[in-house]
Amino acid sequence: MNSHENTQKESDSAYPHRVRIWDLPTRVFHWLIVIFVVISFATGMVGGNWMSYHLKSGFIIFTLLLFRLIWGFWGGRYSRFISFVRGPAAVMGYAKTLFRKDTPKILGHNPMGGWSVMAMLAALAVQVGTGLFANDDIATQGPLYGWVSKATSDWLTGIHVFNKGVIIFLIALHISAVLFYLLIKHDNLVVPMVTGLRPWREPAPSSNYKIWRVVLAAAFSITVVYWVVL
Repeated sequence: MNSHENTQKESDSAYPHRVRIWDLPTRVFHWLIVIFVVISFATGMVGGNWMSYHLKSGFIIFTLLLFRLIWGFWGGRYSRFISFVRGPAAVMGYAKTLFRKDTPKILGHNPMGGWSVMAMLAALAVQVGTGLFANDDIATQGPLYGWVSKATSDWLTGIHVFNKGVIIFLIALHISAVLFYLLIKHDNLVVPMVTGLRPWREPAPSSNYKIWRVVLAAAFSITVVYWVVL
């Protein structure tokens, strides 16, 4: 038996339970955001006729963000903001243990990860909000371009362009954190976001949700975006 198999058996015995921490709507949201952020960046860089797809991708991200905002209050146990948004003391306390062997494992987002999620949601919200009023001085304008002056639209376009760099930085930070936990802390954070399940030491409550809340949150988000952009 090799060392990998030994490590795996030790891990299985130390964490014999599987807890559903990420509900299906949260997982679908996460991977759809990944897909459409990539599409938005790619189409924005190419420009030209691809800008129509850039706008449509932005509208989808707008819808997803509204859904996640609602889901942060209505979703499963570990998807709610109250479960992972912590104060400065908790964040600093966790940060001090980050490079120690006894870093506490947390079922959902840890205090640092929770604020990383909020920062990403905020940056994407800024990108969507400014994009609604932006223009490229050629043929593409956001759906609310006519609501503001050209000078204001240009200013918001500048924020839209600058904020792209902020999002890239946050994505790089997020990927680096995932790799750090995987390679250094031996804690795989990707698999739970695919399967929803996280190995745990003892039985713990699962992240259950009501299907009617999913339908209502999705319907509300789609309706708002449709009303705003069309």
